[in-house]
Amino acid sequence: MKQKDVKAVVVLSGGQDSAICLALAVKKHGAAHVAAITFRYGQRHALETKFARGLARHFGIARHNVVSLGFYRQLTTNALLDPAQKIARRKGSACPTTVVEGRNAFFLLAAAVWAKSLGATEVYTGVSEADYSGYPDCRAAFIRSQQRTIRLALEWPVRVVTPFLHKTKAQEWALADKLGIFELVRDRTLTCYNGVPGAGCGACPACKLRNAGLAAYLSTRKR
Repeated sequence: MKQKDVKAVVVLSGGQDSAICLALAVKKHGAAHVAAITFRYGQRHALETKFARGLARHFGIARHNVVSLGFYRQLTTNALLDPAQKIARRKGSACPTTVVEGRNAFFLLAAAVWAKSLGATEVYTGVSEADYSGYPDCRAAFIRSQQRTIRLALEWPVRVVTPFLHKTKAQEWALADKLGIFELVRDRTLTCYNGVPGAGCGACPACKLRNAGLAAYLSTRKR
């Protein structure tokens, strides 16, 4: 395959959001024109990478790049990088203990650099402002700013594609069902902060958000 054949790069974590992003990119461009990038940044469990690889194989995409950001633990700490810290929401406006400072800024820049080398002009990410859990780098204002910064830095007309920016988890489940990947997302993705596949541990904030969205969608699906 020629590099210029790649049209889109998907930031693929192995979770619900990124799996549906990958499906959308493949639907738009075809698997042969889509690449995915997965980041290892010292997170609690390495299972994310395993699930991301499985999704890449399932969709038969052109390329899958696993990149290490091993420096993260030298810069900051949080409950996703340090298993000794408790996973919890904080009171008031403070971010949850699971926020990884600036993570999406690093991810989007790295993905865009690789996208440019492939000739791709779209970078997909599954961030959501509707269900953003207090993460500042999941907001529309951040995405707009980051896209402009990346374009200036690379002199490349990259577009950050955010299909779920204003969608809830229930709406994501509905979209997965429409795309014919409901079971794939339910059974073969990893969203849980504690590394439990599928429905997860049921106790961490990520599982609660995912499962509440699923229940909300299923309550309408049965009608």
